Amino acid sequence: MTDKLILVSHHLCPYVQRAAISLTEKGVPFERVTIDLANKPAWFTAMSPLGKVPLLRVQHEGEETVIFESTVILEFLEETQANPLHPADPYTRARHRAWIEYGSAILNAIGRFYSAPTEAIFHAESKALAAMFDRLETELADDISRAGPWFAGQRFSLVDAVYGPIFRYLDTFDRIGEFGMLSEKPLVQAWRKALSERQSVKDAVTSDYPLRLHAFLQAKSSYLSELIRRNAATSLPLARSA
Repeated sequence: MTDKLILVSHHLCPYVQRAAISLTEKGVPFERVTIDLANKPAWFTAMSPLGKVPLLRVQHEGEETVIFESTVILEFLEETQANPLHPADPYTRARHRAWIEYGSAILNAIGRFYSAPTEAIFHAESKALAAMFDRLETELADDISRAGPWFAGQRFSLVDAVYGPIFRYLDTFDRIGEFGMLSEKPLVQAWRKALSERQSVKDAVTSDYPLRLHAFLQAKSSYLSELIRRNAATSLPLARSA
């Protein structure tokens, strides 16, 4: 009997997106339940020890197992489902896991960027993000065996599933201003473009995701929200993507 999988989600969560991308790439049917984290249902609070999404509810032989934390969910899917996204070689697999952790560090840096309260802190966080993408560019350039659009070349991997939601943030940032995070990083830019065109990455969010993210950023008391308000006040055209 096939397990029933339910992915408990939030509209904007990038960690949910990486799980949804993995499930789609593996061809695993799943149900998606979206909750409001500002008004958490009682059943969710009872299930989630950390009060965060994603949760993966796995119904197996009449019993339900609840798995939390996105990296644990990704590894569980690798162990239980067909069509592996991790490389078979343990050394390469360890490298991929490390760069997945780096992706989580970038997401934390993105959060600091859009939450920066002052112009000085905002520019410092922007430079810090650019430096992280510099390191990623170096990694892609140093992989002499890489020949293809994905992190591992021709084969889509879990690393790609993790970075798709990261680059999606930049799509919205580019509409607010030119921050130069990917300037002079052609390999990262090419990877970003390939991921933006991947169907599983597109389908990981709803069609109104850009509007939801823009509204979320605008509502914050941050320097970025101030830039959004300035743009709206002066009716500036949308900035072109880098």
